[in-house]
Amino acid sequence: MNYTIALIRGDGIGPEIVGSAVRVLEKVGQKFGHTFTFRDYLMGGCAIDACGTPLPEETVQGCLASDSVLLGAVGGPKWDKNPAALRPEKGLLGIRAALGLYTNLRPAKLYPAFAEECPLRADIVAKGFDLLIVRELTGGIYFGERGRREGKFGPEAYDTEAYSVMEIERIARVAFETAKKRGGKLVSIDKANVLETSRLWRETMHRIGEEYPEVALSDMLVDNAAMQLVRCPSQFDVVVTSNMFGDILSDEASQITGSIGLLPSASLGDGTRGLYEPIHGSAPDIAGQDKANPIATILSAAMMLRYSFGLAAEADAIEAAVDRVLAAGLRTADILGTSNAKPLGCTAMTDAILAVL
Repeated sequence: MNYTIALIRGDGIGPEIVGSAVRVLEKVGQKFGHTFTFRDYLMGGCAIDACGTPLPEETVQGCLASDSVLLGAVGGPKWDKNPAALRPEKGLLGIRAALGLYTNLRPAKLYPAFAEECPLRADIVAKGFDLLIVRELTGGIYFGERGRREGKFGPEAYDTEAYSVMEIERIARVAFETAKKRGGKLVSIDKANVLETSRLWRETMHRIGEEYPEVALSDMLVDNAAMQLVRCPSQFDVVVTSNMFGDILSDEASQITGSIGLLPSASLGDGTRGLYEPIHGSAPDIAGQDKANPIATILSAAMMLRYSFGLAAEADAIEAAVDRVLAAGLRTADILGTSNAKPLGCTAMTDAILAVL
C-alpha cells in the first residue's frame, strides 16, 4: 500500500520526535511492503515566524490532500505574549476544524515496567489499567459564544456551553463502535444533575445505545469520574465525554500512567484521515539536545496505522517493540524515575525500538 503523510514537525522538540516516528514508519514500510511518502508543512510558532500566521493555507491544503497527518508539538514561551490570533495553539484548533476532526482518542495504559512510577497505591497499581477516552473535540464551551459585558455585579465574562443532537450522536457512535471492538463496556460522563447540555447528552447516548445491545452503557457524573479514575482506574475500558470534561479527565488519566512521555493521541472525523500527536508539549528547554522522549510520537504513528490505514499487524508490531524496549529497562531521562539505568537520548531510544522491529 502507498500512503502520503503530512508532517507538521512544529516547535521545540517537535522536529526530533517526528523524525523518530518517520524512521519507525520507514522501517515498518520495509518490513511489511508499504510505501510512505512524507510531506512537510508549517504550523504553530515556526509558522508565525516564517509566514505571520499559526496556520498557513498551504498547510491546510496539504493536510487535506494527504492520507493522514502526524504532528509533533506546538508552542513555547517565545510566543506566549502574542495576541490570541497569533498564538501557536490557534493553529491546532484551526487544523482540527479544517479537517473536520470531532473525535479525540486518548489511551491511558499502565505499563508493568512503570508500576513503581504510578502515583497510586500499590493495591490499585497491581490491578493495572488500559482505558481509552473518547473526547468530543469541536463543540461545547471551547467553541461556544463568549465575551464580556456589564452584569449584575459589574463587568463580567461569559462562555457558553452548547451541544446539538447531531454533535452528540456522531461522537456517541464513535464511542460505541470503539467499545464494541474492545471490552464491550462504555461509560458516558456528564453533569446531568446540573447542566441542560448534559441532560441532552445523556438522553442521546441512551437512544444511540439502543443500536448497540452488545455494549454495556453506564453513566457517571464528572466529579465522581475524577475520583474514580484515581480510586479504581481498572473499572474503565472506554469512556466518552464532552470537550471540556474530556480535556480535564484525559490529563488526569495521563498522570496516573507514570509519564505523559509515553501517551499518544488521535483526532478523527468522518473519513479515514486523522491527526496524530503525542499529548505532551514542545519542551523548548531541551529542544535540539537529543534528550526528548520519542515514544509517544512513535505510538501516535502506530495509532495512525491502526485507525486511518487499517494496518493492525503493523501497529501491533510497533507497540510490541515499545513494550519490549521498556521491559528491558531502557529509558529516556523523563521516564528514568528511580532506575539506575543510564538515560538514552532521542536517537538512541529510536534505534533501540528499530532494532526490535
